[in-house]
Order: sequence, then structure tokens, then C-alpha cells
Amino acid sequence: MVILKLPDEIEKLRISNLIVAQILSELRERVKPGVTTGELDGYCEELCRNKRVKPAFKGYRGYPFALCTSVNGEVVHGMPSERPLVAGDILSLDFGVNYKGFYGDAAITVPVGVVSAEAMRLLAVTEAGLYDAILQARAGNRLGDVSAAVQERVEAAGFSVVRDFVGHGIGRSLHEDPQIPNYGVRGRGIELKPGMVLAIEPMVNEGSYEVRVLPDGWTVVTRDGKLSAHFEHSVAITENGPEILSRIQ
Repeated sequence: MVILKLPDEIEKLRISNLIVAQILSELRERVKPGVTTGELDGYCEELCRNKRVKPAFKGYRGYPFALCTSVNGEVVHGMPSERPLVAGDILSLDFGVNYKGFYGDAAITVPVGVVSAEAMRLLAVTEAGLYDAILQARAGNRLGDVSAAVQERVEAAGFSVVRDFVGHGIGRSLHEDPQIPNYGVRGRGIELKPGMVLAIEPMVNEGSYEVRVLPDGWTVVTRDGKLSAHFEHSVAITENGPEILSRIQ
């Protein structure tokens, strides 16, 4: 069941997602060769304490960290570790908070030092696919319009969209209906209405869309070992069009 949010609920979601955006911005500044993803997770927890919010992922279905850190061929749900980042890596930072019972959720993928031209193209195409999708998140459109916008951008560039993991609604729960695939057909799916809040999150692979889960039960990796990128925004559908909540205004 899709839950439409009232204006005061969207205001709380606006605050929670702004906090997510601020913390991701600070984490981005810490990403450099020699830093470990474990150190980034520790800093993330410190920022949450300072802002008096709960990290949304820690303890969620048993996940032990505040931050998801996916490196190179890790698609999503990568677990922080003591392995140092090296120049040429790409790093996905996926993060959420709970603010007064309302969730924020967003993700970015950033280069570590100087990376290859193809890695930078992957990041640019994935982020562009996210913004293409957001433009379709309008009242009266269909969910398939959002999904197809990602797929069209990504496949035109020669990359592939992950099919095993999807975006989602967000509100008083971290994951709500509807599920939002990153592939689809325009004009199909549920009608989008004001009050919906969607966490739209393209996950894009350099090679095949096929993925697998590592024995840790969390880390999702590309089957062919090629790179993957991930960007996410939480977006409110309003009478005046889409509002990106997880962006520093």
C-alpha cells in the first residue's frame, strides 16, 4: 500500500533528508587515498551524534554499521572495513537517518583520487539517469515513466541497470511501497500522486547487470567483476512537480 504524506509529514521528511545530505557532503570531503571505509563509518556515527539523529541502517535487519560503503565492483550494501582506499577506486556512500520517526535516505558515488575516464563516465551517466528519473516523478505520470527514464539513459551509454535491487517509497518506514525498478515501460505502473515520497536510486554496472551476494550476507557485487555506481535521492511528488528532499538547498 502506497502511503500519501501530509504537508507536515513532508516537512519532517525534508528535515531528515537535509541532514542526510549534509552528512554525505561532509563524508565526501573525507574520501581520499589511504582512508579506510571503517574510518568513514566512524566519522559518520560521530556526525549523527552531533546532529542528534539515529543512523537508519545500523541494526536494520541486523546490519552492523551506520554507512554502506561499496567499492569498485561492489554494487550496494558494502560493509565498512579497515582496507585503505587507493587512488583509482570509486566509492559508493549510501546513508540514511531517522529524525523524529521519519526517514531520510540518499547515496552518492565518488572517485578516490584520479580515476579512469570510463569510471568517470559511469558516474556521470548514473547520476544523469537519476535526474532523468526525477524529472518524470510528476503527478499524473506512471511509475514506469520513472523507471524507463533510467534505463533509457543507461543503456544508450552502453551500461546496464541492476535488476535485482530497486528503489522504494520512504516515510515513517525506511522501505515502503512502491518498489521502483530502474527499468520499465513508459505509461505503465501505478499513477503518481501528490504526497508520494520516493527514494529513487539507479544502480548501474559497467558490464552485465548480473550480481551476486557475498558470503557476508550483505555485500552485493557484479558477477563479472566490473565497476558499479549508485546514486539516490528521496523525492516528494508535489502539485508543483518533484521536490528533491535529500539535497542541500
